[in-house]
Amino acid sequence: MARGNLPEDYRRHVTAALAALHVRNLVLSIHDPSFPSAPGEDTGRGSPYSEGGMGFLEFARELGFNGIQLGPQGQTSEDNASPYDGTLFSRNVLNVALAPLTHEETWGGLVRPERLQSLVSARPGGASRVTHRYAFRAQSEALEAAWEAFRHKRPQAAPGGPIAWLAEHFDTFRRQHHEWLERDALYDVLCLEHGRPYWKEWPSEWDRRLWSPRPGEEASFAKRRQVLLARYAAQVEAYAFQQFLVHSQHAALRERTAAWGLKLYGDLQIGFSPRDAWAYQGLFVGSYLMGAPPSRTNPEGQPWNYPVLDPGQYHAPPDSKSPYPGVRQPGPVLWFMGSRVNKMLSEYDGLRIDHPHGLVCPWVYRSGELNALHAVQNGARLFSSPDLPDHPELARWALVAPGQLDRSVPRYADGWVRELSQEQVRGYSAIFDAIIAAAHAHGRKVSDLLCEVLSTMPHPLRKVMEQYGLGRFRVTQKADLKNPRDVYRSENAAPQDWIMVGNHDTKSIWALAERWREEGEARAQADYLAWRLHPEDEGREDFARRLGEEPGLLVQAKFADLFASRAENVMVFFADLLGMKETYNAPGTVSEENWSLRVPQGYRREYGERLGSNGALNLPLALALALRAGGEAARARHAQLIAALERLATELRRG
Repeated sequence: MARGNLPEDYRRHVTAALAALHVRNLVLSIHDPSFPSAPGEDTGRGSPYSEGGMGFLEFARELGFNGIQLGPQGQTSEDNASPYDGTLFSRNVLNVALAPLTHEETWGGLVRPERLQSLVSARPGGASRVTHRYAFRAQSEALEAAWEAFRHKRPQAAPGGPIAWLAEHFDTFRRQHHEWLERDALYDVLCLEHGRPYWKEWPSEWDRRLWSPRPGEEASFAKRRQVLLARYAAQVEAYAFQQFLVHSQHAALRERTAAWGLKLYGDLQIGFSPRDAWAYQGLFVGSYLMGAPPSRTNPEGQPWNYPVLDPGQYHAPPDSKSPYPGVRQPGPVLWFMGSRVNKMLSEYDGLRIDHPHGLVCPWVYRSGELNALHAVQNGARLFSSPDLPDHPELARWALVAPGQLDRSVPRYADGWVRELSQEQVRGYSAIFDAIIAAAHAHGRKVSDLLCEVLSTMPHPLRKVMEQYGLGRFRVTQKADLKNPRDVYRSENAAPQDWIMVGNHDTKSIWALAERWREEGEARAQADYLAWRLHPEDEGREDFARRLGEEPGLLVQAKFADLFASRAENVMVFFADLLGMKETYNAPGTVSEENWSLRVPQGYRREYGERLGSNGALNLPLALALALRAGGEAARARHAQLIAALERLATELRRG
């Protein structure tokens, strides 16, 4: 493996093992900036569309993964690299791979090779971390040059040549996506016009409410938008062209991954960027914001500052002339969500639904309070608060009666709502119903939707998910080994669940294993894993002792525990795969280090070296351990496969 080559029969045996363990999806999770770059293309940030990014995806396929989970791919700002604060419709132009744009035959030489090399040479720091601010500025400079080159070359473009092809497809792209392109582009030009990067600081109330006129103001605001679109036509067109580039490269990626047999999953984030909060503010409740209440994952809660969709606009007002009396028609909010999901499903094979609580039973807190943390800690569930004295405004949106609440538990507890009728479940399910309908319309299965439910699952969310057979996340590094009913323990996973040792918000499993050993917790982990993976009493103690003494083997067993569960969907975060010990993101903190960890350029070599000391995921070893966990009958049935996997595991360790 140190030479970058897997044994010839590797994929065949790994695929057979996954089938024997009833694992349908083995998905690698990685966010865009973390992709490696090839030499000569690294401007400080990765991209799945680059040569280095494509190479890493091919590496994942070779290892046996059949899906890739990307993070949100919306446009981020220079000051905030969090993908969960990115735009909902515009793609992040930081993902545009610049090297292909230097090619005359395909992209008309929109970027000069020497310009790209200059940006690469000036990149600060090493390649192990994203240099977000530099990458943002470098990419802006390069894409502005690409736009100017296109404008200059387009009038003289030869028929049938690359520029003519680009011009034709660009015009089609603008027509198809003009609605969101105009909104998003005008945000940028208004930030410049007003000299303020945040819309709430603009001096003009008209422009602050440009897309949200009050009744009777529609004509005046439409005229203002027309004036702005005419005045800034060049800037709007430039914005659209950059979006055309990144959308085109994404479409090319999907063709490549489909040919490789890799499903591509998008991330339906729960939050809104400032750009989207401005453009769609008419859909929101102005007096409340969305956050996370105190929980096992975040004991203090988190004030996210995200707007809350207005329940009064989920459905259209009743129409006595409707041909379907009694059937509620979609209102502005459901049309908006439909537009979002339809666009995403046209660009991905499946979707991760970020914090589905926010779509079913959002935790809300009052906007405008000076102490946002205090506000979120004393918030309430939007649809589950019929009579709270500190939140009387929420009563009008309540879907439950006071008698259906268990007031002996905190209002954020899973059991706050005790019971629901089927009609009430339909009320909570309005947005989910729209997502499911869109998935069916695009030929997707319900199982192509991943629900990021972590430590909490309020009763309304549970009922909504149950009606569609959707599973939750099981993050096994967080398992409470003293509580047999803990949601993160692998033996509690259901077939529809998604199970993983960690995700983008947790510590690396390799760093945790070291900590467990240093703090005397490794033996408890070893005993649990021995119970899970060694069904016979005889030999279990020796197996547990070995796991406790060898941190690398303990982690391999931790991975095996995933495959030995009933869950049919396994996800692996890239740092856990490669044996990296750094933390990708520390939730609830703001730091230049967050969102910046990258796959190293020499990942094949480093992965091979780490395999030699059991310091990276050895998939054949984990699968062999999981098959052995099935007991004597399973071992007999899969004897040849287990032997082949163990042989492969040894070959990988030897390099």
